[in-house]
Amino acid sequence: MTIETGDSVTLEYTGRLDDETVFDTSRQSVAEETGLAEAQPDREYAPLTVDVGDEQVIEGMEEGLIGLAAGESETLTIPPEKAYGEPSDENVQEFETDELREMLGGQTPEEGTYLEAQNGSQGEVVHVDEEVVRVDFNPRLAGETLTFDVEIVDVK
Repeated sequence: MTIETGDSVTLEYTGRLDDETVFDTSRQSVAEETGLAEAQPDREYAPLTVDVGDEQVIEGMEEGLIGLAAGESETLTIPPEKAYGEPSDENVQEFETDELREMLGGQTPEEGTYLEAQNGSQGEVVHVDEEVVRVDFNPRLAGETLTFDVEIVDVK
C-alpha cells in the first residue's frame, strides 16, 4: 500500500543540513552519536506518526512521503520554500531596551540568548545597545535546504 493523502504514516527519520550536521532525528542512537541527546536530555526519541495532508510536518516532507510504502527508505531533499522559507527582515523585531528590560524583570538580554514571545515563538537576540534590542524570530532553519533520510515503518 503506497502512501496517499489521508493516510496515517509512522516513520523513522534523520534530518541533516547541507554541511551534514544532524539537526533532528527520531532515532536514539543517532541522537547519542551526534550530541542531540545531550542537548535535549528530556526528549524521547521514537518513530513519528503523521496524518498526511494535515500539515503536521513541513510541506516538502508531506510531498516526499506520498507514493512510498511500508518498509521503504528514501532520502528527501527539501528546498527552503517547501520547508521553513527564507529568512525575512519582517521577522526581526526591535524593542526599546528599557521597555524590554522591564518586561524581563530588570535584566538586559545578551546577544545570542533566546526569548519567547507571548505567542510562543522563539527569537534570538541579535543586537543590544542602550536604545534598542533586535530579536530575530525567523525559524532556526529558514533559508536551509533540508535532507531527510526516512524509513516508512507503517501505513494505515
